[in-house]
Amino acid sequence: MSRHSSVQARAAMRDNACPVPGSCTMTAEPFDFDRIIDRRSLPSEKWGRYAGRDVLPLWVADMDFAAPPAVLEALQQRVGHGVFGYTEAWPSLVDAVIDGLRRDHDWSIEADWLVWLPGVVTGFNLACAIAGEAGDGVLTAAPVYPPFLSAPANVGRVLQRCDLALQDGRWQWDWDALAAASSSRSRLLLLCSPHNPVGRVFDEAELRRLAAFAAERDLLICSDEIHCGLVLDEARPHRPIAALDEATARRTITLMAPSKTWNIPALYCAFAVIPDDAVRRRYRQAMRGIVPHANVLGMVAAEAAYRDGDDWRQALLAYLRGNRARVVEAVGKMPGLEMVVPEATYLAWIDCRQMMAERAQTDPTAFFEAAGVGLSDGAAFGAPGFVRLNFGCPRATLDEALARMARALGA
Repeated sequence: MSRHSSVQARAAMRDNACPVPGSCTMTAEPFDFDRIIDRRSLPSEKWGRYAGRDVLPLWVADMDFAAPPAVLEALQQRVGHGVFGYTEAWPSLVDAVIDGLRRDHDWSIEADWLVWLPGVVTGFNLACAIAGEAGDGVLTAAPVYPPFLSAPANVGRVLQRCDLALQDGRWQWDWDALAAASSSRSRLLLLCSPHNPVGRVFDEAELRRLAAFAAERDLLICSDEIHCGLVLDEARPHRPIAALDEATARRTITLMAPSKTWNIPALYCAFAVIPDDAVRRRYRQAMRGIVPHANVLGMVAAEAAYRDGDDWRQALLAYLRGNRARVVEAVGKMPGLEMVVPEATYLAWIDCRQMMAERAQTDPTAFFEAAGVGLSDGAAFGAPGFVRLNFGCPRATLDEALARMARALGA
């Protein structure tokens, strides 16, 4: 029996000892993030990649936790209705999102600004499509979520890439590199905030400098803020770039979704916040005949998450902070690996280049897969020699994965 199988067996024994859900107190927290759910028993991209192999998957960015009880209850009630006809966003859903953004980010938006989407990746591909003409440039900073790097070419635009710089223990903007990457044909600044994979929460001074850069060059801004609900450093609150001032808001498309924060990615519901009427009209026009409506169950889940899911989110953040501390401590003891503490997300960005040089390795992802841990390859993010580790999982899974990595490195 593999280590992970034994962990699942112990979890099953524990659950069987508590036959009435909620009747036994397993932890001091109101939600049990230590419970291991067997994801091998149903189709799953994350776990299916290693079907039949003893590899713990800590790669793709979905968590191994059940969705919040409030979301599950809302879904069950909607499924019980039995009819799934076409529908648009309804008033209580819109109100839940507006109230949630005001509560969590001190950002007041209007209902008319919302454009519903099946996903954030669709959203920034659309932004590329409405920014200029074929051959015009889209600026972004790497390493970055891989679809950022391919989206411009999908619609005949040109990727204009600069690299983030590691300075003073934080990943930061290289302002000279950003200016050098831009040209007279730059039309869009594609921003990831909070940043995937480096985990930065950009501060207001950085955002204002980005906004000024966009204003000087008359750039549209598309800001993917899907991780905005997953800020781990309480002293660094997330600030939407569109919330800085009215002028910045008029040139910004902000993309958000409940999918990462409340772990419901495959329910396919996201939204764009577009304050400017003309930009919003162009955006909607680009959607016609191409982009499907958001999933009705995704919209049900979104309403429940924004309205009733904050207690679960706060408990999740506390748990993820504990997981982050485990990863930082463990990686710090592994020879040849380095990482910066992520300020947001449940993702650790790990530099393996020294390890590769010392061991004559060319592929750190393959190295750790051979040790029984599946990680995301940094090459896809524009940074070969790095890996991304997803610590959004029960601690028993995380601890075993970290132990396997340490053993592989002789730590």
